[in-house]
Amino acid sequence: MSTVQEAIDVMVPVSTAYNQWTQFESFPQFMGGVESIVQQDDTHLHWTTKVAGQERQFTTVITEQHPDERVAWKSTDGVDHAGAVTFHRLSDTETRVEVEFQWNPDSATEKIGAAFGADKAQVKSDLKKFKEFVESHGATGGWRGDVDSGPQTGETF
Repeated sequence: MSTVQEAIDVMVPVSTAYNQWTQFESFPQFMGGVESIVQQDDTHLHWTTKVAGQERQFTTVITEQHPDERVAWKSTDGVDHAGAVTFHRLSDTETRVEVEFQWNPDSATEKIGAAFGADKAQVKSDLKKFKEFVESHGATGGWRGDVDSGPQTGETF
């Protein structure tokens, strides 16, 4: 398993950062390698990614979501991964966005990339693009419902 942890401070209120993050279908505008995301319902997302010329499709389920605090997910098929994004109010106009996830690199290319930190570098780059995006556009809405995690199975996310 590879673990990625990155954070960035954005100059917007916590509700703006959270609302924009929950607009999952906008991820291709600031996440490298994400071709599209289709939100199937309140908790299921279908992803299409293309990294190093390799296209993948997979589904994730949101396992926990609390407005202005946290969004956690895990994959239901494809690449094995789980993670969480947390939002921390630093002031009325500044928020820390923290991303942490674990994934199981599948191909030799993915394993080599993870070993050399390519996944961490990509997340760091994506967070910088998110910062630019949310600070220049603000949020366009957001789902403010709660999703409570089920019984804990030892996962940290």
